Amino acid sequence: MPSIAILGSGNGSNAQAIINAIENGMVDAQIVCIISDVKDAPILKRAHKHNIPSHYIDCSPSPHALRDEAEQSVLALLDSYKAEYIILAGFLRILKESLLERFPRRIINIHPSLLPSFPGLSAGEQAFKAGVKETGCTVHYVDSGIDTGDIILQKRVEIHPTDTLDTLMNKIHEVEHIAYPEALTIVFNS
Repeated sequence: MPSIAILGSGNGSNAQAIINAIENGMVDAQIVCIISDVKDAPILKRAHKHNIPSHYIDCSPSPHALRDEAEQSVLALLDSYKAEYIILAGFLRILKESLLERFPRRIINIHPSLLPSFPGLSAGEQAFKAGVKETGCTVHYVDSGIDTGDIILQKRVEIHPTDTLDTLMNKIHEVEHIAYPEALTIVFNS
């Protein structure tokens, strides 16, 4: 059974979808810890509720990347928990080579667009403003680029003329909660 560490910065709804999928037997894995770069992030409360060890890592002064002391702290935690995979669930920092080299093709991310379209931040808003007819989410391996790793799975969402950015983002989140557990099952069973 693979041991996974989840890194997240926010609400943790994708982490919750993974927790639920493990608890109901859909995904055969064990979450060994949840790590956040936001001190009071709801994802840490979700970890506590499910008796999953949780940790806050202070990433200052870097505003966008996991580097230096923060990166070393994360690596030490991952080693101490014997994590085999890193699952990014709304972790809003760029990972550097040390982590990528230590976990080749074992870092997985979910992105709220149909990559390669709309990489980077605010992907749902980018799609909405571009006027495309569909978007969705992509689960992919993390590499040294921004949302450029090999795609594991994608789920599509239609954009209706009556959609607002909020309704679109709600639809994307709904399919993310389905896609992430499905993608992990593919990875762990291959």
